[in-house]
Amino acid sequence: MKTLKIAAAALIALSTSAFADPLEGRWQTARDDNGNSGIIQVAPCGNALCGRLVQSFDASGNTISTEHDGRMIISEMLPQGGGAYRGKIYAPDRDRTYNSRLQLSGNSLAVSGCVFGICRDGGTWTRAN
Repeated sequence: MKTLKIAAAALIALSTSAFADPLEGRWQTARDDNGNSGIIQVAPCGNALCGRLVQSFDASGNTISTEHDGRMIISEMLPQGGGAYRGKIYAPDRDRTYNSRLQLSGNSLAVSGCVFGICRDGGTWTRAN
């Protein structure tokens, strides 16, 4: 009986870790002040979610290389419930890290953030394949 309980507990622990957070995956950012956009790959990092810039595009939608490729854009992002997340987002066009709020709704992600009392709308990101 004791072995059965241990096996059941292990199965539950493994099955809960197999479920990905809804924010995980690839996200196409809104265009920045320069008209550029990118693809952010969101994945777990410790007990939070983080996102790296994996691809960049110019204002015409052409793939470009930038000094920010591979950079951590999303960090310390934690779910708040109801599709809301809080953490930090780095904005390459402003060279600033914002205390950010994300609101997930299906395949859309509303992004906003503040630094030193100055708030910015980061636009709506869309899930990318």
